[in-house]
Amino acid sequence: MPQDLPEKLTKKLNELRSRNAAAEAGGGAERRERQHQEGKLSARERVERLLDEGSFEEFDRLVTHRCDDFGMEAQRVPGDGVVCGHGRIDDRTVFVFAQDFTVFGGSMSEANAAKICKVMDRAMEVGAPVIGLNDSGGARIQEGVVSLAGYADIFLRNTLASGAVPQISAIMGPCAGGAVYSPAITDFIVMVENSSYMFITGPDVIKTVTHEEVTKDELGGPRTHNSISGVAHFTSRDDADCLALIRELLSFLPSNCMDDPPRKATSDPADREDASLDTLIPAEPDQPYDIREVIKRVVDNGYFFEVQELFAQNIVVGFARLAGQSVGIVANQPAVLAGTLDINASVKGARFVRFCDCFNIPLITFEDVPGFLPGTQQEYGGIIKHGAKLLYAFAEATVPKITVITRKAYGGAYCVMASKHLRTDVNYAYPTAEIAVMGAEGAVNILYRRELAAATDAATARKEKKDEFESRFANPYIAAERGYVDEVIEPRHTRRKLIASLRMLANKRTSLPPKKHGNIPL
Repeated sequence: MPQDLPEKLTKKLNELRSRNAAAEAGGGAERRERQHQEGKLSARERVERLLDEGSFEEFDRLVTHRCDDFGMEAQRVPGDGVVCGHGRIDDRTVFVFAQDFTVFGGSMSEANAAKICKVMDRAMEVGAPVIGLNDSGGARIQEGVVSLAGYADIFLRNTLASGAVPQISAIMGPCAGGAVYSPAITDFIVMVENSSYMFITGPDVIKTVTHEEVTKDELGGPRTHNSISGVAHFTSRDDADCLALIRELLSFLPSNCMDDPPRKATSDPADREDASLDTLIPAEPDQPYDIREVIKRVVDNGYFFEVQELFAQNIVVGFARLAGQSVGIVANQPAVLAGTLDINASVKGARFVRFCDCFNIPLITFEDVPGFLPGTQQEYGGIIKHGAKLLYAFAEATVPKITVITRKAYGGAYCVMASKHLRTDVNYAYPTAEIAVMGAEGAVNILYRRELAAATDAATARKEKKDEFESRFANPYIAAERGYVDEVIEPRHTRRKLIASLRMLANKRTSLPPKKHGNIPL
């Protein structure tokens, strides 16, 4: 500090530096070290690692709580347990808040909530993504209903921001009770192995009420929410991996609903052909294959950023690029449940389709679906309602939509998977495509039941009728004759065809009928 400053000004500057230092210290070195021992970064370390170096601009650093009850008047920490501000990721503006577990366990207070609300308000005003780094013990009990009101204020902003700016939640510690509803409204949830969990009621309450014994990790850990409940979209090894994953995810997304997704230069030729695609789809309709192999052979540099990889694995969703353009991919997975659509797959697909439509990300659908999964469990669970969600999402979407039918497209599932009838712009089919009400085996049993029963050689008669049905109906040419398929293509040409269609659709403009909003079958 210069020696010639007036004493009064020197005192003021020293006071400012002291307060800033107190804010940066959070709950103190001992508690920060405890975080490190648990394999967790501090809130400020997380923010610094997430953002471009030196880009973080903090606000409300000196805010403190307003509670004077239960001895809280003597415990005022600048920042009050949450670090808020804005910075840049890949030189694009983002807003971030990071709960600091070293200060009152990161608990939600009136002041704490007001800081988070300010982050979200600013993000919506300037049109930039919001990233929440969650690590909190829940509502601050000392503040009572005021802390609960803070949660509700945040929930409202999550809802208003939905579809306007991308919202990403990282669960990097505890997130329980009402606190879980904010991440649940956001677009993507990332959880960290061995340190994060989410649940409405904890193991102790569950044991008291239902007499079930379950651990925190079994109840609401990353594995549970990524593979069973579908609440989370990604799991990461540690804090550093989680933050790197968020940066990668944002590289596919626009900053807001008015922008286009960022483009990325690629050396992968737009007209590249892959002859292996011609033989990748098995000739026999009941033979499985991994649809990811088709996707990787088509997209730029074979890179596919999968979303919800462990949940409802009979459908595959995620992001990729074609000629540098970000696209969302939805694909049936014949390697799991033969690619049938069930409740979880329908919900997973619908949610992803609607996100892409919100943020101007074109949709590429790879279709190989024999139908909806049969059974009482699915019917009782509401497969009709949940399957309709995927249908609704595809029909409602106004972004460029391109479908490739690789093999089976049977019954109602054909309609649901971005068929031409749902305003899909371009529909391709491979020569192996089978587009029919049902598979040949089932159709023959219905259509020729009497003839087969009367045949002297039932096996030969069945084969003849099956061949006849496949020739007449289970091929892509009937649909192509009707215009339901725009072109039957050689699989090796898929990449070139998709890129040409995306370029043609670059200026697509489609509107929905005037209304407040639709009523998706929730």
